Amino acid sequence: MEELMDILTELHPDVDYDSCTTLVDDRIIDSFDIISIVSEVAARLDVQIPAEEIVPENFNSAKALAALIERLENE
Repeated sequence: MEELMDILTELHPDVDYDSCTTLVDDRIIDSFDIISIVSEVAARLDVQIPAEEIVPENFNSAKALAALIERLENE
């Protein structure tokens, strides 16, 4: 989770990722940010996020994204 928080903070250092649950809904992160996140997760965490998992509910919060990564690691 620490590496994920580093990735997110590098994109938008002013966001409180611990409490925000509307990253996509409130347009805090956009499609370009999501592409960056997917790329960085692949590079740093060696987890591939498939296209069908790139949906708002998986990217609306750091917690949701961490859960997605954990689920994909265990598959």
